[in-house]
Amino acid sequence: MTKETWVTGLALFAMFFGAGNLIFPPYLGMESGSLWPVGLAFFVLIDVVMACVGIYALNAAGGGEVAFSRTIGKVPANILNTAAIVCTGILIAMPRTAATTYEMAVTPLFGDGVPMLPFSLGFFALVLLLTIAESKVVDIIGKVLTPLLVLGVGALIACGIANPLGPIGEPHSGMVVQDGISAGYQAMDIICVIGYSIVLQNALKGDGFKARSQQLRILTFASLVAAVLLTAIYGGLTYLGATTGQTFGPGLDQAALIVAITEHLMGRTGVVILGFVVLLACLTTAIGLISATAEYFRQLTHDRVGYRFGVVFCVVAGILICNLQLDNIIRWASPVLAMVCPPFMTTIVLILFARLIPSRRLYQGAALGAFLASLPLALHDAFGICSFVEVMPLYSYGFAWLPYAVLGGVAGWLLCRAEKDPLAEKGHKRRGRRDASSPGSG
Repeated sequence: MTKETWVTGLALFAMFFGAGNLIFPPYLGMESGSLWPVGLAFFVLIDVVMACVGIYALNAAGGGEVAFSRTIGKVPANILNTAAIVCTGILIAMPRTAATTYEMAVTPLFGDGVPMLPFSLGFFALVLLLTIAESKVVDIIGKVLTPLLVLGVGALIACGIANPLGPIGEPHSGMVVQDGISAGYQAMDIICVIGYSIVLQNALKGDGFKARSQQLRILTFASLVAAVLLTAIYGGLTYLGATTGQTFGPGLDQAALIVAITEHLMGRTGVVILGFVVLLACLTTAIGLISATAEYFRQLTHDRVGYRFGVVFCVVAGILICNLQLDNIIRWASPVLAMVCPPFMTTIVLILFARLIPSRRLYQGAALGAFLASLPLALHDAFGICSFVEVMPLYSYGFAWLPYAVLGGVAGWLLCRAEKDPLAEKGHKRRGRRDASSPGSG
């Protein structure tokens, strides 16, 4: 693999590995106990596999926005993509980076001596300085910040493996699979792929890789680099959490748990190191999210909203929202993500097989089916209503929306046969040309 592949892979890993990626695996391990490999497997499936496959699929299909527009149509694509970008780059994931840094790096070291507002101003001022130069984003993250981040997290995991905090006990949760899937949703990497694919494509073009084949080759191996690093670190963090089940109990929240683990393993020095790691993880993710969001809206509005204006807007939004505190952001995010992630994931997976699916209605029906099924699931998660969802197929596995996505896809495919479907017509023409040119035709 080339130097550019490694730099891009490390940058992609760092953009994915942010606030949620650091705090959710240990908590999942504590809740899962002896079943931590099961919880980890489903977390990795939703977060790592789907996100890295999504980066490949979107770029193989022509790029994020192009891939969605060609499959589900321009208007539905804009709605779904914009919902994902707003969740990640404005409302939830991006402000959560500052809130997580404050609760895990500032509060343990300084208590209430540093209020949230001045800290958030300083945090986002630094993000602004590192993001405003669009072409430098990937180099800053991949060459400088990521190696430091990997070393810090690796040191913490190595200490936990060498000196386990305690024996791994029985699970505290009876829904380990659902917990893993929910943590994967909360990490939000799957719905970051649209913005990140745009940032990475632009960076590669800026480095002289103009051909689509060159970009796709680099991004394919870069996705593998990111996937391996993410899986290894998630595994270590989940194991650390599993060793705390009989030491701390389930009373701690996500941020407090990782701080307690670090202090028990490495003392006060460890808390300082953790603060540094958290700052790097959240800083790299905030840079990636803000850059991706600003570039997305620049392209969506055909340069009427400039990149730098988008960066400044996101920074201001981040300052305002992060002061609502981490627990509130996580709580409010859960039902929103339960609605956005299923149709987004469904479309990503189908795009991976775009050459085999000539019907636009199939894409639209599958995404709509996933969304309609996710509505009562989100309401049940947020307010305890719509209890009928508990008898839906695959509910106990966290995939109650999946059968309805399949049914929607089948309904869309049947509908396309009763009307003229642009993608279906193109598919028939391509097959016709292959048949006409094949030996023995005519």
